[in-house]
Amino acid sequence: MKTIEKFEDFEVWQLAREFCKNIDSIAKETALKNDFKLRGQIEGSSGSIMDNIAEGFERGGNKEFIQFLSFSKGSAGESRSQLYRCLDKGYINENQFEDLKIDCLRISSKLNNLMSYLNKSTYKGSKFKDR
Repeated sequence: MKTIEKFEDFEVWQLAREFCKNIDSIAKETALKNDFKLRGQIEGSSGSIMDNIAEGFERGGNKEFIQFLSFSKGSAGESRSQLYRCLDKGYINENQFEDLKIDCLRISSKLNNLMSYLNKSTYKGSKFKDR
């Protein structure tokens, strides 16, 4: 496995960033732009996916990182639920919904795999290196 030196190296963070950009585009280009509450919620939850990966990694300990990955996974579920609301309100079409839902499920799966890997690892994190 490649050594990860910064959170930007994680494929799951890169996927979450792309997902967040796609949500931002929909928020600007569709009628969602006028639904301020739902727009704020889905922009917040999609951004939270990548932000929690970053924050957890920067804390330097695997247990904390796993906890923040769990928050990130929760935000992915929240975003997915909000996508259903966007579909039901006609802000996105079925194809947009399916593409974004697949992206969201892929992110959730990768987060789950990373949490499993870290749970099995004997490495405790960079902040414990000299202890």
